[in-house]
Amino acid sequence: MVERRDPVLATHQAFYDAIEHGDLDLMSSLWLPGDDTVCVHPGAEPILGHGAILRSFAMLMANVGYIQFILTDVEVTRRDGVAVVSCVENVLAEAEGEAPTVFAGGRGVATDVLVETASGWKLWSHHSGPVMDG
Repeated sequence: MVERRDPVLATHQAFYDAIEHGDLDLMSSLWLPGDDTVCVHPGAEPILGHGAILRSFAMLMANVGYIQFILTDVEVTRRDGVAVVSCVENVLAEAEGEAPTVFAGGRGVATDVLVETASGWKLWSHHSGPVMDG
């Protein structure tokens, strides 16, 4: 029996793959076009619109060396062509101002809203925030 990958989870994983690989073309293909898309980076104000969101990721990708996301506690809820994915983002990245072999870790929580379109599932909203330890 061949197991088919859930298309919602495939789009969700592709989002993190795009960040890890600095692939702005892939990132662009994952977002729902329009001015009503929204992205909230950890500790930042909402960014509205496809173009502004892509510019924010271009800046992020240009200023981050190595970054890896290990996603845990992934949950999917669906209703009428809309899916909500929540997860914990366990992040490993180069430590700022350190040699490339020094890494820092962190954790965040993310909620993504995806919409089913004729060309597949697209991100409508991504909201990520830090998890405070202790």
